[in-house]
Amino acid sequence: MSIHSMTGYAALDRDLGAANLHLELKSVNGRFLDLNFRCGEELRFLEMPLRERLAAAIGRGKLDCRLYLQPNSGAAPRLTANFELVGQLAGLDAEIRGVLTAAAPLSVADVLRWPGVLAAEAVTPERLQSECFALLDAVLGEFLASRAREGARLAEVLRERAARMRAAVAQVEPMVPAAIGDYTERLAARLREAVANLDEERIRQEIGVFAAKIDVAEELARLVAHLDEVERVLAKGGAVGKRLDFLMQELNREANTLASKSVSGPVTAIALELKLLIEQMREQVQNLE
Repeated sequence: MSIHSMTGYAALDRDLGAANLHLELKSVNGRFLDLNFRCGEELRFLEMPLRERLAAAIGRGKLDCRLYLQPNSGAAPRLTANFELVGQLAGLDAEIRGVLTAAAPLSVADVLRWPGVLAAEAVTPERLQSECFALLDAVLGEFLASRAREGARLAEVLRERAARMRAAVAQVEPMVPAAIGDYTERLAARLREAVANLDEERIRQEIGVFAAKIDVAEELARLVAHLDEVERVLAKGGAVGKRLDFLMQELNREANTLASKSVSGPVTAIALELKLLIEQMREQVQNLE
């Protein structure tokens, strides 16, 4: 299943002869689906059915939909006659000439110049609805494809950052025993200097308790487990944004603990690198649906 970004754009036009129908979709990231619909008054009756179709296809994001009907300047207007009005004029013409026998009959030119007899052909509401739905299907297809392409790029970025984090965590594990051993020796030396009459057994006990507190094996294991889950979620696809956002919080928590427990400069540097990578991933996750 594809991963979709919340950022996308698509726009298409549909030629209706005398008019041009324009539909545009544009979205950015958002916690929920926030649909902003703009259209001309002649298309307002289509707003609700179009909203329903968009809500069924899009999970979340701030979405702008613009729908306009514009006169087509490139097409000659097709005129139609109001034959009902023409019939009324013919009846009146016959009645009036029955009274005014010398009056000249109405000519075709006179009738065509009469207000309301000629009008540009209008697009019926039924055709507008049909054309709008067909246009929406086409635009929505391009829009979702653009979000899928962006989502695939973001997923690759996340996989690359996760791989770098996994490599950094793997570097820490062999450093830990040596770091704890070195710190233990230095701590024991300071304790002996500070308390000359303290027995060796008590020193070993105190150092053992402190060594347990600074052991980061549990944090490393949880970091690996969270990275496994990140890769599993990315492989599954679909609406992954909220799940990945939660995992970023958990990864950040473990990286903070690793940094606070660290008694080694290299381990601290790796913990800070992990926090930087997590923040970069979090920025990308914010754009995923």
